[in-house]
Amino acid sequence: MPGVLRKITRAARHAEFTWRYGFNFAPSMAYRLERRNTVEEVRRVVQCMNRDGIAITTVDALLGANSGFDELSAAIEARERELAAEFAARRRNAHEGAAGTKTFVYELLGDNPVLDANSIYFRFAVQQPLLDVANGYFGMYTRLRQYNVWHTFPSASAPRESQLWHRDREDLLILKVFVCMNDVDETAGPLTYAPGTHLKGAVQRTPEAFNENGVWRSTDEQMAKIVSPEKWIRGIGRRGTIVFADTHGYHKGGHAKLRDRLLYLAMFTSPASESKELMRRPAEPFRFADRARTVALAAPHSGPWLTLS
Repeated sequence: MPGVLRKITRAARHAEFTWRYGFNFAPSMAYRLERRNTVEEVRRVVQCMNRDGIAITTVDALLGANSGFDELSAAIEARERELAAEFAARRRNAHEGAAGTKTFVYELLGDNPVLDANSIYFRFAVQQPLLDVANGYFGMYTRLRQYNVWHTFPSASAPRESQLWHRDREDLLILKVFVCMNDVDETAGPLTYAPGTHLKGAVQRTPEAFNENGVWRSTDEQMAKIVSPEKWIRGIGRRGTIVFADTHGYHKGGHAKLRDRLLYLAMFTSPASESKELMRRPAEPFRFADRARTVALAAPHSGPWLTLS
């Protein structure tokens, strides 16, 4: 019986209605009742996200002069200097690696950083416009699941791992925020997205795929049969470009060929998502005056039915 119950619960989590009005009922209703007015650029980004699953803006357009971008840049530059020797070795071996490893990318904060409310890495992620985009896209108060900085090194190998088309599995909707900390062009391995392949999108066909270390991946040729290449959207832009993407839709990225790619990353899911968190929480819970930040920083709830305290 427990095994049957687990299967029923898993199936329910993958049904949009029960996912929203069962497992995420409280954050959905609270957001609907308390919804705040948002700026025009937030509304534009959410509209693009709803239609395509991806939207591109800039730090200046969305966050304005007090974004903390300069402080974030300075912190990343200092961290890069600390890692210079390690980077040199990683750069030489970017095209190599055992199955299931991504030697072409380095996480500057480690694979499981401690959640630090005083850190610019944290403070940048919970700015009101970013929360407004996340909550507006989900139609509920969302939870921050990750923040980090990715440094991608050029490699001469064939595409592998996340450089191939795939979809992430943390939730039915997944919002990742990618901030370009350097100029990103075609040679730097930009995020590439197949618009309309997200839950809200019009493209609900699944491409042919192969299993690579437990994850289903697709080649460009396989994806082209579902969404034509001229429709693919690439996260190209100058330093300060922000790419929002629902990575439950089909995407690939990180196949840098000539230039490094440096990205700040934050990820949001629904509060009820039970996927593994990619950060460690301090013993004391966070408390904020506003609901959006309180939910964003709330610890995972046990059990399938979510309530807001």
